[in-house]
Amino acid sequence: MDGLEVLQRIKSDPRTRAIPVVVLTSSKEQNDVVESYQLGVNSYIVKPVNFESFAAAVQQLGMYWLLLNSRPNFRSKN
Repeated sequence: MDGLEVLQRIKSDPRTRAIPVVVLTSSKEQNDVVESYQLGVNSYIVKPVNFESFAAAVQQLGMYWLLLNSRPNFRSKN
């Protein structure tokens, strides 16, 4: 099973549909980007080749999802 198949399964299951999915890939192919978004990906990031740049990108990604992104509280009824 490849990553797009995993994404399709996550987004097709009501129990996991709302889980944010970030694709971190080496593919710059526009077809892969389009298909990922059509399947429900929340972000598509092409990995930097250089390790230091990759580490910085992962750190920025983590900071975004943990500190800046607003997510719904599914347990709240308000």
